Amino acid sequence: MGILKGKKFLIVGAATNRSIASGIANSFFHQGAELCFTYLDNRFENRVRTIANACNSNMVYKCNVSSDDEIELLFKAISERWEKFDGIVHSVAFAPVSEMKGNYLDDVTRDGFKTAHDISSYSFTALAKAALPYMNNKSSLITISFLGAVRAMPFYNVMGLAKASLESNVRYMAFSLGSKDIRVNAISSGPVKTMSTSGIKNFNQLLSSFEETAPLKRNVTLEDVGNAAVFLASDLSSGVTGQILYVDNGFNIIAFPDSKM
Repeated sequence: MGILKGKKFLIVGAATNRSIASGIANSFFHQGAELCFTYLDNRFENRVRTIANACNSNMVYKCNVSSDDEIELLFKAISERWEKFDGIVHSVAFAPVSEMKGNYLDDVTRDGFKTAHDISSYSFTALAKAALPYMNNKSSLITISFLGAVRAMPFYNVMGLAKASLESNVRYMAFSLGSKDIRVNAISSGPVKTMSTSGIKNFNQLLSSFEETAPLKRNVTLEDVGNAAVFLASDLSSGVTGQILYVDNGFNIIAFPDSKM
């Protein structure tokens, strides 16, 4: 039957079938949820429709999260199909590739800094503000973070600052929406090879190091993240809000890798 049976969720950020958002959508679908998807522009429409079809959904809408007008149009369109829904999965992050190649101070620019924070953090707030009139009580908002939010990491650079902003955003949104019985949480995922990570220099090396260091001695899968998101979206986590849930095979607890001891 599925623990999300009867619930409806908006999935933002499912750019390819290897994206974290796609993994979450797949887990939600198999737990009985009805899903709606967005795509950035015409380059991604067919890909997202393929993902939606696999989840038995024909609700696919264009939305550039940097545009308040497009966000408003999105929820007007959704409201024509769903009177109310039960939450949002926000898996959107972007920084110019030129800002993630070398030393942080050498690469960072004012425009790149603003872009990274706007797309990667503020868009979560913008979606929540616009969605509020259409959300049921006990709705769940979920976003995706990374360990670079709290630790300096090579080449992650300005994206780390944007993820730190996003994690703080989660806490303030949870505080703001708690009286409406709406929960807000983030999953801090271990590294997963997606289209967005292709812009991070030496990402394959990061994957190898992660696998060697994490207590579970393997890389994180889309299913790992999807299952955690199901928990946060379900009534099983009814008392959980404002939290950063690490789904990284324990990597975040390690002070020194074995090889350094």
